[in-house]
Amino acid sequence: MDSEVKSESKIIGWREWVSMPNLGLVAIKGKVDTGAKTSSLHAFDINLEKKGTKTYVNFKVHPIQGDFTVVISCRAPLVDIRSVTDSGGHKEDRYVIRTTMVIANIKKKIELTLSNRETMKFRMLIGRAALKHFYIDSTQSYLAGKTIKQKRFIKELKLMRGKV
Repeated sequence: MDSEVKSESKIIGWREWVSMPNLGLVAIKGKVDTGAKTSSLHAFDINLEKKGTKTYVNFKVHPIQGDFTVVISCRAPLVDIRSVTDSGGHKEDRYVIRTTMVIANIKKKIELTLSNRETMKFRMLIGRAALKHFYIDSTQSYLAGKTIKQKRFIKELKLMRGKV
């Protein structure tokens, strides 16, 4: 690792709160997955839209684990379609987008594959390509904490669901 990256690196846990402002996702739990090269985001109701020479992916996200009532609509330019092999050995063609991810006050442009992760515990997997400025402490969780925006967002969601 070069000295510039090393000096800017932060320690994060095996799961962290993530923001993706370009997608309107203020707070989503992400699980670090060093076995995956590319990060993956839970998405459903995925469709492509051609506008001039560009193709966009429109999709929806349930950002909160176990809660299907909160839905965030997202849109991003299509970067690629890739064949991905999941942990069970099944191949699937997935749409790939590029967006900004924020963890521990570090902003990074990352690629995300879109996949329905409804049955999975985590709505997002953070792959190796997105982990350049981080050291992972696999015994810890949420070392980066939540930003004020994330805390407000989660509080608003809980109020909407009547849980506060």
